[in-house]
Amino acid sequence: QVQLAESGGGLVQTGGSLRLSCLASGLHFGNYAMAWFRQAPGQDREFVGAITWSGDNTYYPDSMKGRFTISRDNAKNTLYLQMKRLKPEDTAVYYCAADPSWWLGVWDEYDYWGRGTQVTVSS
Repeated sequence: QVQLAESGGGLVQTGGSLRLSCLASGLHFGNYAMAWFRQAPGQDREFVGAITWSGDNTYYPDSMKGRFTISRDNAKNTLYLQMKRLKPEDTAVYYCAADPSWWLGVWDEYDYWGRGTQVTVSS
């Protein structure tokens, strides 16, 4: 049974930093491209970025470049999202997703999803 479990969310002040983790189990982690998405209340799911199977390449939409960094440790079956200079508009539930193919922001193509972790940025 495949499971993705996000952790590391919480309450942080504007300008602060957080590192989210996503622990994968039940799959061969290195065979999956991974991505982060987020969703704020009443808003559409938003693509944060993605990382290739080996971790040698990442992709971020323009709106996410500069403050978000995705990395992975295949030996630990773990995906990371480092967030810095956080703003109130970054408040959302953050999800990790996995798929054997490189889908980038096409969220409905991802095979597996975590349940999300809440990030709240206070002003």
